[in-house]
Amino acid sequence: MPDAAAPSADNQQINRLVLTAQLIERGAMRYTPAGVPALDLRLQHESTVSEDGQPRKVSMEIKALGIGTITQHLSGLALGSEGTYAGFLGATRNKRGLLFHITALG
Repeated sequence: MPDAAAPSADNQQINRLVLTAQLIERGAMRYTPAGVPALDLRLQHESTVSEDGQPRKVSMEIKALGIGTITQHLSGLALGSEGTYAGFLGATRNKRGLLFHITALG
């Protein structure tokens, strides 16, 4: 079985996250020093997944960020609404946690 953490054949690393979640918090629209819109969010996810053949309940909150044109769509979502978010993981500004960078809504 191939190692899931190993680079692909073209030597590119994969960092992709797709998550169905509920929007539980949205900050005010802000702008980067370059003038690009940015929106901070908090998402809540709950599901049951299979781990080693056993069901496991997962419940978590994750900090998220939208930058650029995606902020138009994110700012229009109602708090409490559920959606499918896609993007990648990065570090928070203080490097003490993960930040989900949203690049698309499903």
